[in-house]
Amino acid sequence: MIPRYSRPEMAALWEAQTRFRIWFEIEAHACDALAEIGVIPKEAAKAIWEKAGHVTFDVARIDAIEKVTHHDVVAFLTHLAEFIGPESRFVHQGMTSSDVLDTCLAVQLARASDILLSDIDALLAALKRRAFEHKLTPMIGRSHGIHAEPMTFGFKLAQAYAEFSRARERLVHARKEIATCAISGAVGTFANIDPRVEAHVAKKLGLAVEPASTQIIPRDRHAMFFATLGVIASSMERLATEIRHLQRTEVLEAEEFFSEGQKGSSAMPHKRNPVLSENVTGLARLVRGMAMPAMENVALWHERDISHSSVERMIAPDATVTLDFALARLTQVIDKLVVYPANMKKNLERLGGLIHSQRVLLALTQKGVSREEAYALVQRNAMPVWRGEGDFLTLLKNDTEVRKVLAAPKLEELFDLAYHLKNIDFIFERVFGES
Repeated sequence: MIPRYSRPEMAALWEAQTRFRIWFEIEAHACDALAEIGVIPKEAAKAIWEKAGHVTFDVARIDAIEKVTHHDVVAFLTHLAEFIGPESRFVHQGMTSSDVLDTCLAVQLARASDILLSDIDALLAALKRRAFEHKLTPMIGRSHGIHAEPMTFGFKLAQAYAEFSRARERLVHARKEIATCAISGAVGTFANIDPRVEAHVAKKLGLAVEPASTQIIPRDRHAMFFATLGVIASSMERLATEIRHLQRTEVLEAEEFFSEGQKGSSAMPHKRNPVLSENVTGLARLVRGMAMPAMENVALWHERDISHSSVERMIAPDATVTLDFALARLTQVIDKLVVYPANMKKNLERLGGLIHSQRVLLALTQKGVSREEAYALVQRNAMPVWRGEGDFLTLLKNDTEVRKVLAAPKLEELFDLAYHLKNIDFIFERVFGES
């Protein structure tokens, strides 16, 4: 997590002060529940909130204590006692450190999810706006990087919209799965703490309770969460890569906005590079790379070991902060993307009409020509055009075997661009629910 690729709201979620505030709230809410069921005095629970509810924790002081204790939660509790005084003996009653750490991580990941969901909503809004803007802007569709058949740029963006709609649904599910509280003691048996405490804390923090924990919340939940982030990152890379291809000099159908004073190269003043999309591509690789360690964290020894701890201390902030930044950057790219319909039209026409070859093939078969023979007829006229030796429609009109089956007016009809776009409204209806 470095400032260059961080945004303030998400970065603040992972600051030490935020973490210690959540730790305190977990402990204080637990004390409220303990007081309610008569385990500790109600006056003590009230004093804990009054004496520490609004303090700013001294991070340096906690770090100094931890250098002695070699235990972060003990260091925090020691510092907390400095504010609370005698009532601090009632804090952490029957709890283990993971009750605090895991519940805190659940709160942080749930809040991070909310930020990421807002990010996806912004990206979806940008994609929808640009999709409708270019709903009927014709361009060539490509398979294997080669010209295939006509489509529209709006249709391309509608595909991305549908994909990120699925991403949003997955993140909603992942948030629900990760937002889980466990305050069940040393091995999850509630031996020294009443289950009602867990239920109270969970409700206060907006979490569900873990049905059966060990000392920790099972890590399959976290694996699914980070895997979901990885899939979102992959979708982002797909869209960013598409923009990079469209910006290539030989294509130049769309390009990133180039601001006043921006420089593309230290050596070549003419350069306008897709640096933002390339940046998104690189950041997506990082986020995706954090999914595998999360999956490896699932298999811990017995009721718990700490091999997962160091992993999560790094990937939880890094994955969420990086994805937050990358989503905002990708939204910026889409929102300001410069589109060149004239270049799209020029590229669409580059192959001299070859993009209509399938229509000719099908028309021949519908007139009784076998598919094999029809394919051969079309291909023998297509290959010279591919080599730059003529126009496809003209060659077809001059082919006597083709003309025996398809008259010139019918052939001309088969080269109608509008034919390929006739179902764009239908697709938009399915994607956006409106025409």
